[in-house]
Amino acid sequence: MFGLSNRKKVLLDSADENLTFLARGFEFKGTLHFDGPVRLDGVVTGEIHTKSTLILGKHALVAGDVTAGTIVSSGTINGNVTATEKVHLVSTAALLGSVKTPLLHVEEGVRFQGNCEATGDKAEPLHQEATKALPQQNKALPQLNRPRLPLRGEI
Repeated sequence: MFGLSNRKKVLLDSADENLTFLARGFEFKGTLHFDGPVRLDGVVTGEIHTKSTLILGKHALVAGDVTAGTIVSSGTINGNVTATEKVHLVSTAALLGSVKTPLLHVEEGVRFQGNCEATGDKAEPLHQEATKALPQQNKALPQLNRPRLPLRGEI
């Protein structure tokens, strides 16, 4: 009856820690460090760091860089985002900045402007594997032999 949705249960049960909740109306300027999971519905001007899960509610606004194990955002981030496990941008989220994460989930409706580096697996560095697969020299693509269509004046 008053239970959490399945998605929220997974996020909170996996941590086995107390959740820090910073409610709507909360405003902070500076750098925040947390050891456990955090839910933010207020405004932070500065950096946020946690090794655990960071959940940004629909009304959350962060103007600064964010680093966490897992980031689930429904709010607005104006800064760079780095996650060691996963970033999940919910449909109401807005992000202006770079994302670096092993796994990225972006729902339809998200506003995102910036660069993204999602490696697909935290155990496998993408850059090393990609550079091995690339050819060493840049070869031009072969030209296709197609008949040329006549221009208007040539008909």
